[in-house]
Amino acid sequence: MTIAELSLPPNRSDDRHRGADPHPATPAGNLPTLMLFPAGTEIYVQGEKCRNFYQVEFGAVRVHRLSADGRRQILAFHLAGETFGLEPSQTHHFFAEATCATGIRVRRAAPMQDHAAEDLLPMALTGLVRAQEHLLVLGRQNSLERVAAFLLEMSERQGGLSEVELPMSRMDIADYLGLTIETVSRSFSKLRQKGIIRLSSMRSVEFVRPQSLCDMVAG
Repeated sequence: MTIAELSLPPNRSDDRHRGADPHPATPAGNLPTLMLFPAGTEIYVQGEKCRNFYQVEFGAVRVHRLSADGRRQILAFHLAGETFGLEPSQTHHFFAEATCATGIRVRRAAPMQDHAAEDLLPMALTGLVRAQEHLLVLGRQNSLERVAAFLLEMSERQGGLSEVELPMSRMDIADYLGLTIETVSRSFSKLRQKGIIRLSSMRSVEFVRPQSLCDMVAG
């Protein structure tokens, strides 16, 4: 990766005013330019036309929706190597934002080649399975079990590492698990006090007793 390969996301409001595509993408088969999104930057918004799909090169993305009273519910996180933005309708149903400095490759959604569609189907099915598992976590587990399940999910998606990086804030985790930030912080503290995890930093968690996390979630 070179500095010349990086480009900042274009000014979205100006592009829309001119009627331009806010996320220019190269044709299928060519490697798109790596676009850099600073933390908190919108990648697309609810109601925007689905012109492209996206692959995370580094960093992470949160996909969320706002309730009528303004509360945020995060539906998914997308990590390095993962693809997002695939939706069945012509407009996006959710917001997508970078949780930290994030590099994204933007690919044109249409016209879709047959081989590209075959590659995207497993990605879409993986996303569906994760969404279903997440609903089970929210519906059947208490706060401590939800945090344990989240840590195991992050480990699995990072190759089963015993020390995982969390490229999102505690508030992001709270809005993903349907908890308050205070509850999430207490849960991390309890797991640390029990000797199950070690907090190397706010964004790094080491599994000291990974089986205890598994038992907690299974129980």
